[in-house]
Amino acid sequence: MKVEIYSDIACPWCYIGKRRFDQALARFEGREAVEVVFRPYQLVPDAPATAGPHRAWLAERYGPQSRAMDDRVTELGRAEGIAYDFDAALHANTFLGHRLLHLAEAEYGAAVQGELKEALLKAHFSDGVDVGDRAALTEVAVAAGLDRQRVVDYLAGEEGAAEVREQLAQARELGISAVPTFVFEGRWAVQGGQEAETFLRVLEQVAADRQAEAGGADDAACADGACAV
Repeated sequence: MKVEIYSDIACPWCYIGKRRFDQALARFEGREAVEVVFRPYQLVPDAPATAGPHRAWLAERYGPQSRAMDDRVTELGRAEGIAYDFDAALHANTFLGHRLLHLAEAEYGAAVQGELKEALLKAHFSDGVDVGDRAALTEVAVAAGLDRQRVVDYLAGEEGAAEVREQLAQARELGISAVPTFVFEGRWAVQGGQEAETFLRVLEQVAADRQAEAGGADDAACADGACAV
């Protein structure tokens, strides 16, 4: 089973959704046959190349309610083992980070890409790292197991940029307008940072549907582009 997760490095709900999905996958009996791949999405594609304080940007965009928004996410994240630090977080353009994730999948595989995704989310939301900075991204990538010189050379040029732009366009063509969005087998989609129990039920239903299809049976558990949960 292939699960493609459309998400942004600068999306707090994507961090929560990843942790909850990881919990569900760990409990899923068929987890060894599941491949999880992260696909790019940018909530703010025109974010400046120079990072600035997250708090100031969010307040400018959402006004007085921005603090309550951060507080709510912080509380929910704590339950998933995430230590959000929005005072230290920086508003940055995430395109370079998505290029790095593309490199990880292409040359190291989905498992390493997943480790890098977790590391980038932590760097952005917990450690106050500028995830739009090449030097900072290099250190995060090396810690996740990527070769330093390969990363330096890769980020210095435009390699992978066209592929990431193509994937961003594919997300729009699929009608994805919010993240995280989890696409199972390219057919069934679940949106949002659902509870782990919900993700587990979806995994089980998709697996049952695939098995029924292989056996020629009719199973309506997943249809019309989404799983019934």
